Amino acid sequence: MAVFSPGALVRRRVYIPWVRIPPGRLVELPGRGGSTYVTDTPGPSPDSPTIVLLHALGCTGLLTWFPAIEPLSRRFRVVTLDQRWHGQGIRSEDFSLVDCADDVAALIDVLGLEDVIIAGYSMGGVVAQRVWRQHAEKIQGLVLCATTDKFQLNAAERLFFTGMGATMLGARGVSRSRTALTAARATARALDLVPADIHEWAMREFRSTSPWAVGQALAALGRHHSRPWLGQIDVPTAVVVGTRDRVIPATRQISLARAIPGATIHDIDTGHAGCVLEAEKFVPAVVEAAATVNARRRDFRRT
Repeated sequence: MAVFSPGALVRRRVYIPWVRIPPGRLVELPGRGGSTYVTDTPGPSPDSPTIVLLHALGCTGLLTWFPAIEPLSRRFRVVTLDQRWHGQGIRSEDFSLVDCADDVAALIDVLGLEDVIIAGYSMGGVVAQRVWRQHAEKIQGLVLCATTDKFQLNAAERLFFTGMGATMLGARGVSRSRTALTAARATARALDLVPADIHEWAMREFRSTSPWAVGQALAALGRHHSRPWLGQIDVPTAVVVGTRDRVIPATRQISLARAIPGATIHDIDTGHAGCVLEAEKFVPAVVEAAATVNARRRDFRRT
């Protein structure tokens, strides 16, 4: 009887584009309670603007964005990081979207970044909104992909997110477990190697985030609601909409864009995992969206 590894199973069923994976390092974020894994890819010149990429739920900075890093680096300095409790991100007692946004601001300071655009995918798009809300002075633009302003829009969603929050309270001890932390770090250290097989690498990246972390983040996303202040966003914004998205329907993504003054809409025929599984469509769209934001940022009137 044939035996297949998880990587072999993924290889047989899922197309993952092969691209060069940039090297990274652990960066200490002063005052934030730890360090996070960061990649920093130079742009075409030393004074290139920077785009900071924020990843989706249950992923890492690299796993969400690896197909787009090199194309974006033709115009921008490109930075990724692992958010709290994801990959090699900071481990804290609780998961908070507010803390995630503060971590991004701390990284901007540590790396001395200027002319910064924040791009976020799904959960990363929610964190990107909060970066503007909490640290508007540090950023000059937003690219929001496959995301929304509020999740609890119907009874089924409210029940799901409320239940997830209660379940995660019972699992909080896992967050303090030295064994769990050591195991997660050990798994993540293997990712420093240049992957010989992109599918095996993707599986290792995925496994570096615990189910507890995903549950905590889901509960936090269920509490997110940015609609009351979206109209105050005063930086150029582009919204990349996946028209076949079943996780966050396109209507919600478009509604988000229409609530932000002057936001441009870049729609593509992709599902919610289009950032990787349909990278041939997503990457040109996010490059276009980022270039649009960059072109508009110097003339955009801020309040």
